[in-house]
Amino acid sequence: MEVRTLRATATGPGVTCVRLLLGDQLNPRHPWFARTDADVLYVLMEVRQETDYVLHHAQKILAIFAAMRRFAAQLRAAGHRVGYLAIDDDANLQSLTGNLDRLLAVHAATTLEYQQPDEWRLDAQLRHYAAGQSIPVRCVDSDHFLAGREEAARFFGSRERWTMEPFYRHMRRRHHVLLEPDGRPLGGRWNFDAENRKPWRGDPPEPADTRPRHDLRALWQCIQSAGVASFGDPQAQALRWPLDRAEALQQLQAFLDHGLAHFGDYQDAISAHAPRLFHSLLSFALNVKMLDPAEVIAGAEAAARDGRAPLPAVEGFIRQILGWREYVRGVYWAQMPGYAQRNAFGHDLPLPDWFWTGDTHMACVRGAIGQSLANAHAHHIQRLMVIGNFALLAGLDPQALHRWYLGIYIDAFEWVELPNTLGMSQFADGGLLATKPYVSAAAYLHRMSDHCGQCRYRRDLRTGARACPFNALYWDFLARHAPRLQHNPRLALPYRQLARMPAGQRQALAQQAGQLRARLDAL
Repeated sequence: MEVRTLRATATGPGVTCVRLLLGDQLNPRHPWFARTDADVLYVLMEVRQETDYVLHHAQKILAIFAAMRRFAAQLRAAGHRVGYLAIDDDANLQSLTGNLDRLLAVHAATTLEYQQPDEWRLDAQLRHYAAGQSIPVRCVDSDHFLAGREEAARFFGSRERWTMEPFYRHMRRRHHVLLEPDGRPLGGRWNFDAENRKPWRGDPPEPADTRPRHDLRALWQCIQSAGVASFGDPQAQALRWPLDRAEALQQLQAFLDHGLAHFGDYQDAISAHAPRLFHSLLSFALNVKMLDPAEVIAGAEAAARDGRAPLPAVEGFIRQILGWREYVRGVYWAQMPGYAQRNAFGHDLPLPDWFWTGDTHMACVRGAIGQSLANAHAHHIQRLMVIGNFALLAGLDPQALHRWYLGIYIDAFEWVELPNTLGMSQFADGGLLATKPYVSAAAYLHRMSDHCGQCRYRRDLRTGARACPFNALYWDFLARHAPRLQHNPRLALPYRQLARMPAGQRQALAQQAGQLRARLDAL
């Protein structure tokens, strides 16, 4: 696909209103676009401010820029006036507000409008900018989420601990999802999570990947020539991510037809041979707003009611969107900006070099990071129970890990990534988001994946040169943080096991763990 660079020019009658569109606001059904106005100029910008605030995966930059360019072209085709600043445009000042200053002056606009940003830093930047303007500035809703920014905070009120489940049930009732006519949950249960934890052994086969291939080599050259730094494989000759709503809808339908029925059983499974398994890979399209969460939920619910997919699979999928996605957004807006600095355990080790290369001898970690570097994506268990699990057990700096997650994943925007990383994955918020740290030794990884047979390390050894690092790190983590964690009822079993270990065994595990943490780059 050839991408045409659109320049920040406008023809026709004068502009009175400039409307800013961010790179994750690519919703063609937003109320703004219900009619065309000759005096309204829609502005999209590729700016270094957004490529450089963390080091991003090449595919993330490519996909967002390509989708922005296609969205701008579609708006123009629909009769809207569009100004577009490409990354290499000589007039590009490389910041949102710098470019806005110039555009407002050039067009003598009398009004500025923007959609509510999803990230705190952009929200703060634009609010501050608006306060300094001499013309009216109006912020409108992005018309995407099913709950407002503050809804979770209002729902939980003064409760010290938040958990997703009651909020999820509230959202089910409010939006009439998977309910019987009398308001009871469809199937008699709210949550089928216990049924959705099967390992995958090769059957049923992974569905074919029917996503289109986009040739973005020209755009990639443009990005490189502009000096934008990145990491990971750009796959510029055949990028597989959707670039507009039509492609996202095709991907949604393919998932409903071929993936959803098996999603529940294998949503937690990990395989070296099938990186997608039965996951939808719709999170990028959702998070840049090509898709509406309500339509995704409706499609999945229809599949359950029509008998095309089992209820446990459908409920598990809908819970990720209607429950978890909306819940973590509520946590984010209730806790920012201080949430980003949480570090309850005081962990501070730097990320090993293999976070950027995948060059580690631990097969499950190598697979998860290698897949992330290759595809800008890994599913939730790889992020949580492989990479995040290792990071927490080893004591890696949660803020450094947050920046890595935010950069490497194509669907990572801070409102959803930060609570998942600091709260769910690293327990750095001290238990605000999750009821226990999500940690495990090698046994869980062996049960849910097929990596252990291909690994240098042995899952059944706790100490010694061949022992799986997860084992000693797991028991040492529990020992080191016993004052904080030993009274958590969800950790009662492993702490009883730890208490029964002979003192010499606990000392050997602590020594092994210390040696591992001292040479993380070599693992």
